[in-house]
Amino acid sequence: MPQLFKLFCNLALLNNFLPVIFFQINELSHIQIPVMLMPDDFKANSKIKVDNHLFNKENMPSHFKFKEYCPLVFRNLRERFSIDDQEYQNSLTRRAPIPSDAQGRSGSRFHTSYNRRYVIKIITSEDLAEMHNILKKYHQYIVECHGNTLLPQFLGMYRLTVDGDETYMTVTRNVFSHRLPVYKKYDLKGSTVAREASDKEKTKELPTYKDNDFINDGQKIYIDEENKKMFLEKLKNDVEFLAQLKLMDYSLLVGIHDVERGEQEQPEEESEDNDAGEEEGTESDGGATGSPPDSPSNTLDSNRPLGPGEFDPAIDVYAIKSHENAPKKEIYFMAVIDILTPYDAKKKAAHAAKTVKHGAGAEISTVNPEQYSKRFYDFITTILS
Repeated sequence: MPQLFKLFCNLALLNNFLPVIFFQINELSHIQIPVMLMPDDFKANSKIKVDNHLFNKENMPSHFKFKEYCPLVFRNLRERFSIDDQEYQNSLTRRAPIPSDAQGRSGSRFHTSYNRRYVIKIITSEDLAEMHNILKKYHQYIVECHGNTLLPQFLGMYRLTVDGDETYMTVTRNVFSHRLPVYKKYDLKGSTVAREASDKEKTKELPTYKDNDFINDGQKIYIDEENKKMFLEKLKNDVEFLAQLKLMDYSLLVGIHDVERGEQEQPEEESEDNDAGEEEGTESDGGATGSPPDSPSNTLDSNRPLGPGEFDPAIDVYAIKSHENAPKKEIYFMAVIDILTPYDAKKKAAHAAKTVKHGAGAEISTVNPEQYSKRFYDFITTILS
């Protein structure tokens, strides 16, 4: 399957996201798809070195190196998440990715693809090492659950080197919709110590609120029993898997779309080139398929245009509709994020320090993985109504 990358080069650490560098790689187009992955595939990489690159030389470096990690593994993951590689390539390369003012753990920066379907995240070398550490078990888990998970859908992992400075990136499926705007956003850990949005955060156009904000807002997630059962089953399996990997400090990202407000505002549509229909498929199928929720209440006739408050579960795989008796009609987008934090010596020391400061009974975020997963799951069960 072709892996044709016109790589967007984003030098966030150097200069606030420089313009895109397009670079084309054909390595995998000549490789036959293997029947099964081998152990060496989880260590492999593909490297490209570019010298005297003259395109748009006023804005871009003339020398850089690009590495794609474990290309066959991520190609297999994309296939298991029912993501078409041509659509994936087009989404990342047709136009410049959109920078986000959101900031992740350890100051991580984000872009979304121009059509809002994928998230490009700048990660640390520690995150890269942990990703390598868990990749084989993560892949096995995705195979066993048939892609039916709330975990991040990791689709690619890359390194860009310019003047000796290395930038690491992952690409994941966007938790939020490419067409239904989110009006409220929460990052929930099941902890109450220092878990509220800062005054600076609240000045953003779309702030990320936290556990205490969620509680103080009197917020609830109103989904029916069928969706609740399926959601909690996936969540339980996911957090048990993360506990087995000794991972902690992850969050449930919750985005809320207000259907009535969405009807009053101009709906966000994907902006495509005039020839997009030929290259990427129609709006109804988006050129891609996904892992749709099992609930028939989320099923949609993909041959008709989407109306206000409607979504294609093949694309918006994390979306769930509010139930009929909810105070207002909403769409919820919920997924587990930031899963690459191991419970190592550093975290154990942080746990000890916070316990001394806040007391043994305080709900601090830094606890061992088993305790973290149980508390996290128990808290999420309380927010569903």
